[in-house]
Amino acid sequence: MIIDLSGKVALVTGSTEGIGFAIAKGLAEAGASVVINGRTSAKVDAAVARLGGSARGVASDLGSADGHDSLVAAVPRADIVVSNLGIFQPADFFDTDDATWDRHWQVNVMAAVRLARAYLPGMEANGWGRLLLLGSESAFNIPVEMIHYGVSKTADVALARGLAKRMAGTGVTVNSVLPGPTLSEGVAAMLEAEHARSGKSIGEVAADFVQAHRPSSILRRAASVEEVANMVVYLASPLASATTGAALRVDGGVIDTLM
Repeated sequence: MIIDLSGKVALVTGSTEGIGFAIAKGLAEAGASVVINGRTSAKVDAAVARLGGSARGVASDLGSADGHDSLVAAVPRADIVVSNLGIFQPADFFDTDDATWDRHWQVNVMAAVRLARAYLPGMEANGWGRLLLLGSESAFNIPVEMIHYGVSKTADVALARGLAKRMAGTGVTVNSVLPGPTLSEGVAAMLEAEHARSGKSIGEVAADFVQAHRPSSILRRAASVEEVANMVVYLASPLASATTGAALRVDGGVIDTLM
């Protein structure tokens, strides 16, 4: 299977590190001209330098409409858009205030809504395009320790399904991808105290976390960011032309369902 994205412009939001950077790297290796996005110029510039090649970067905070507008002004068209930007913050439901709910909604959901409004019409006019939303297994297994996050990810999956139907017959596909526990920089930082205390490798600590907090996992370990990126790169390619409106799982079997 050869994935060739030569001549395609791919925008990946929240791509200075973690899953987003791995996706950007995979798309670039397949020949796409990649646009890196993050909140600060320093992190964007560092990620662009790591990626090399024809990559370029745009620093903007997509948690606001103004930040979105500045991104679109810099990147007016794209063939592939990966809405990867997302935040999570463990907090008990009764300690989660309106501001926390609103911040998760703006970053995790409205950023994707705005991207869809900005880029789907151009894809339709071109007769080809890919919009991919990063959901989560938490969209189906709402985590009790961060219900607000799970609700936002359920919204992302629903948004992708609705947009796929809206783009029916246009040559543009829209899908969501559902990672499970993934050993990104953010997760590694969350586990750092236990890593230091236990003397175990970070991979072993992550596996312990998965088995304790996601006991339905069949993989029994955290996925790598590259394992998630591989699914996204495939879905972004012409090879996935018959896949749309789907929620594709890279969850290690956490979601206990046949679908």
